[in-house]
Amino acid sequence: MSKSLEEYLEDHYVHRSNWLRAAVLGANDGILSMASLTAGVAAASVSRETIVLASLAGLVAGALSMAAGEYVSVSSQTDIEAADIKREKQELKDSPEEELDLLTQIYESRGLKPETARQAAIEMTEKDPLEAHVRDELGINAQNSANPIQAALASFLAFAVGGLLPLLVALFAPLVNMEYVIYGSSLLFLIILGYVSAKAGGAKPLRPILRLVFWGTVAMGITILVGHFFGVEV
Repeated sequence: MSKSLEEYLEDHYVHRSNWLRAAVLGANDGILSMASLTAGVAAASVSRETIVLASLAGLVAGALSMAAGEYVSVSSQTDIEAADIKREKQELKDSPEEELDLLTQIYESRGLKPETARQAAIEMTEKDPLEAHVRDELGINAQNSANPIQAALASFLAFAVGGLLPLLVALFAPLVNMEYVIYGSSLLFLIILGYVSAKAGGAKPLRPILRLVFWGTVAMGITILVGHFFGVEV
């Protein structure tokens, strides 16, 4: 028995792209930002209280900043999409024949024969002209539309969870060479994140893991060097 359209769509991962992007970005930023901050402070200080306090402040500020930034970014995207849809609606009202010709050209450019493209454009227009133009002319798909609240919440929670990991290490790791313990453990966290995010998106994990490890090493390495260079004992 053949699958339904919904079942076929469920076999793919594109519908996860918006929340997965926000979650991975938030978790990666949480781990990387907090590990870099904590390692940098640890390299410049011998006081656990100083390290933990700076890390906790960074965790709260970072999570709120990520949520606000994601909300504003996605809201701007949805505002642009809404404006384009409104403009398209007016164009369909003012010049339906021109819009039909445009839809025909779009289908022709995708490989349909002229007569087939014309018939497809007519049938799609008869069903729902606005939906056809929004999807095929503007490239806006309701399935992939971003949700500002969802993206902001995913970023906030992901950053908080990711950032909490280096903070926990700072709470229990020995003060001597703590920055290197944070560095090593955070690389492990990034490897796990790369693997989980790749599996959630249906991709092979090697490339995401290498990306996260490389940039994590660069960010934390530079921060540790800065901490050592400006090291103060407080």
